[in-house]
This record gives sequence, structure tokens and C-alpha cells, in this order.
Amino acid sequence: MTFYASTCQLADRGVIRLSGAGTRAFLQGLVTCDMDRVTPDTAAYGALLSPQGKILSDFFIVENGDGFMMDAPLALTADLAKRLSFYRLRAKIIIEIESGGLSLDTQSDNDMTLAASWGEDPALPGAVAGFADPRAPVLGTRCIAPRRVTQGLPGYESAYEARRIEAGVPRGGADFAYGETFPHEANLDRLHGVDFAKGCFIGQEVVARVEHRGTARKRVARVTFKGPLLAPGTKVMAGETEIGSIGSSYFGHALAMLRLDKAADALAAGQALMAGDVRLALVGDAGKTGGAA
Repeated sequence: MTFYASTCQLADRGVIRLSGAGTRAFLQGLVTCDMDRVTPDTAAYGALLSPQGKILSDFFIVENGDGFMMDAPLALTADLAKRLSFYRLRAKIIIEIESGGLSLDTQSDNDMTLAASWGEDPALPGAVAGFADPRAPVLGTRCIAPRRVTQGLPGYESAYEARRIEAGVPRGGADFAYGETFPHEANLDRLHGVDFAKGCFIGQEVVARVEHRGTARKRVARVTFKGPLLAPGTKVMAGETEIGSIGSSYFGHALAMLRLDKAADALAAGQALMAGDVRLALVGDAGKTGGAA
């Protein structure tokens, strides 16, 4: 098997399979993305929200065989599958977790995980599904494959993380908190993660209200800085006012959840944005991501 420096395992991702008659319609009424656009070659990025409109989990969905595969955070797969089962009611839909986190010696071909490829040849031998990352072209292709295949990949996760951060694409658990964050705050509206024309989904009224009123005051924004890596959770200050916190970072680049109105006021007044003793510079339109067309 040939590996490339532009391919890495995403060990923190898991897979849920959904199958049965009516699965597409079932998901269409629950998730933020448009299931009518999902094919074996085209995945959608979306989320399951609480009735209050906050992100419980984000994920990718791709059609596969007689059903769909959901690429989600591994730590949330059990809870996500449970929530989906709750909404299933009497529908004849099968929901299976296909990521067991077993040891390499005992793994079966049903223990799935993810790999990311962004080189000239994005194919991964042994993958059961592959799709372009719909959030941002720079993130390349994602492949679902048995863990025994992806565990042999070299450790280029840091290279992938650098691309993600520089593209301004947040990662749940690092750049925003599940259960506490609205889709606009995590830039799902700018990463093709919410379809505002598809009709109803859980939390849709809250999300639509924010979209139409333009009331998202807080977002994940790209910042640059000089100096060593910034610790996650470092407060971002404008003078004596706390306006946000640092999430992911790599050398000279970071993502920060910021109150954009307060950041704009500070910058207009000639006030610096600081993370500890490190000065930050907002990149482009604050909060605008590489996924936005």
C-alpha cells in the first residue's frame, strides 16, 4: 500500500450507518443539511440541533449501498445514535455504530474510521466511501475505511490541522462547545452546513431567526499572531474587557470564538486585541471562513 505525506488518519472520528426504507426522509426532517443533495459521490456537512437550536453534534453524511454513513466525532457516536433512535419512533430504520475502537488485533471490517487526503492522489486503498470535504476545498477528500487500514497511515495530523486552522474551519470540542453553540457561532452557515431552503428541521426556527435578523454577535474568527503556540482557552481581551477565547492554534495562526461587535468597536477605537501578552490580528472579514464561496 502506498501512502502520501498528504494523507492521515482522523482517529477522533467515528461512523454511524443508517439504513431502511425512508431513511433519507427521516434524516431530512432532523438535520440542518439537505438530504436531497446527498449521493454516493457527494456528501453533506450538517448538524443535529437541540430544540433550542444549539449544536448537539456535527457530521458528514454520504450515501453508501442501501443506506447512509455518518462521519461524526467518535466521542459523540453513542449519544448521537441514541438521539437518532429516539426520533425514529416506529419507522423501520436501522441505526448501527460502526466504530468500536477495538485493538488492531481484534478489529473487524465493520470497525470504521476516517482518513483525510489533500494531495494529488486522494484515493485510499481499502476505503468503503470517499467524498470531497464540502466545507472547504483546501481540506481535500475524506475516506471512510476499516480502522485496520487507517491505523497504518503515517502521522500527518498536524499538517491537516494546520490546513484546517488556516482555512478557518472550526472543530467541535476545540473551537466550540457541543450543546452550547448555535450554528452561526460555529460558522455552519458559511461552511455549507445549514440549508435555509430545505424546510423544517429540529431547531430550525431559532436558526432561521438568527439568519434573517443577522443577530449572530459571536463567531469563530481567524487570527494571526507572533510567538509560541497559544494555549486553548486563553482569554482574548480588548483592554479590560474579555471578548472571547482561543481555540485551535498552530504557529502564527489560531481560531478564536469572539464577540465580533466588541472586537469591531475595539479596533475602531485603535485598541489592540490581546491573548495574554500576545497581540492578535483578525484575518479578513472577521469570522469569514475558507468554506464560504
